[in-house]
Amino acid sequence: MRGLSKGLAMTALLAGTIAAGSIALAPSAALAGKDDDTLNAAFLLEVTTLDHYKETGREGLIVSRHLYDNLLYKDWSTGEIVPALAKSYAFIDDTTIEFKLNEGVKFHNGAVMTADDVVYTLNLVSSPEYNARYQIAVAWIEKAEKIDDHTVRLHMKSPYPLALEMLAGNLPIYPKAYYEEVGPDGMGVRPVGTGPYRLLEMTPGTRFVMERFDDYYAESPKGRPAIKNLIVRVLPEPNTQYAEMLNGRLDWIWKIPPDEAANLDRSGRVQVKATPIMRIAYINLNPTYDEGNSPLANLKVRQAIHHAINRQAIVDAFVGGGAELIHTVCNPIQFGCTDDVTKYPYDLERARTLMAEAGYPDGFDMELVVSGTPRPQVEAIAADLAKIGIDMSINEQQWASATDMWRGARIAMRMGNWGSYGIGDIGLITSHYFGDSDENFVRDPEVIEWLQIGDTSVDPAERKKNYAKALKRISEGAFWVPLWTFNVNYALSPDLDFTLDPDEFARWFKAEWK
Repeated sequence: MRGLSKGLAMTALLAGTIAAGSIALAPSAALAGKDDDTLNAAFLLEVTTLDHYKETGREGLIVSRHLYDNLLYKDWSTGEIVPALAKSYAFIDDTTIEFKLNEGVKFHNGAVMTADDVVYTLNLVSSPEYNARYQIAVAWIEKAEKIDDHTVRLHMKSPYPLALEMLAGNLPIYPKAYYEEVGPDGMGVRPVGTGPYRLLEMTPGTRFVMERFDDYYAESPKGRPAIKNLIVRVLPEPNTQYAEMLNGRLDWIWKIPPDEAANLDRSGRVQVKATPIMRIAYINLNPTYDEGNSPLANLKVRQAIHHAINRQAIVDAFVGGGAELIHTVCNPIQFGCTDDVTKYPYDLERARTLMAEAGYPDGFDMELVVSGTPRPQVEAIAADLAKIGIDMSINEQQWASATDMWRGARIAMRMGNWGSYGIGDIGLITSHYFGDSDENFVRDPEVIEWLQIGDTSVDPAERKKNYAKALKRISEGAFWVPLWTFNVNYALSPDLDFTLDPDEFARWFKAEWK
């Protein structure tokens, strides 16, 4: 199968066989799913651990959201953040939240959750010694304090507008006694939470069997799952996933390229859906590269790069339906995002004029470091820049390596994508690249100040005003090439009723059989 192109491989599947496997399609066969009340899902990427605070991959975090619960929960149908393990919450002041806990909530091992578990979890994962993988989720916490067995106060280091968002998805509560006994290694393979499903068995990293938790607390906004069993497998070969979907052995897969999604849809054997998500694509430009001697130090060169990239053509050809062009350092669906900024429409002649005015009529050589971007998109960008004389060499790196190179100022241009951890607010992405961070080489003091106000104010109007000023300044300087938003294509069994939310977290506990 690896010898076939994607299109030919898909054609073979739709014809009814797979090379070397001859797997016949069985349109009426019920090999999994509705008949045995089991939702079978597959990922391409491995799950490294089921300890939520030590996992970085989206796939592992999706599984963990079925095993654990948070104090709060975000209802994406309304955008409202509602109580979950906490039955209520109230701000005591700008840096203190008090939670009243639901009583009688059980962990999967039968232990009853109390304030001790909440305080232990939040103080543990926010401590420097614990070294949570996503520091951004915990670094704002000063301490958690027990008031009584069912009351907790959470103290922030400073006012943090994203506190409720973090508490609604990124801060699951662990059982104190159990975690003290097994630690992160034990929790990674034998997790115990309060979530709607409990783990029955697993093959580390590649297969997870979960069952609906019968003692799940009735007050949960997640509700009692309609489907009894979940089986999640890691199948790194896409064509294997497509074959199993078409044969009824899988009920859910995602991140399907547009051409393959169209082929699956034409088969008539599965449902194919697309959901707009928070993630955006970008190219970051470092004007201080090579001690400021790089062509990128010149504003007109940066503007020329913006004008030279035919973003709409690339979206139409390689990104897929539903993706939209963006003009600034955020996704338009996020709080605080505005596109009332300087825009750089595709204009090849304008780009060539700017290059000549900048002193580079014949162009120059430049390296573009990329991570997590399909090669055809990158090659299309390189081809566009070649038209204004920029000879672009492509250096593909893993995300961590590309980040290290960028932070070390060893590269001038970096292309990647950012999902804001599923948070519907620009407080993470904009400050990450242009606030007081080690990824900011522009270091505009006013931008840093405006973003700091936006990141700490509890007044929504004040936040929007300061974010708008920062976004306008960044666009005027052309320090960032905004590219496009993303959709996620996913395929479902015809028997399954399910919708993916914009934060890129699959909530199978909301799925139902038709």
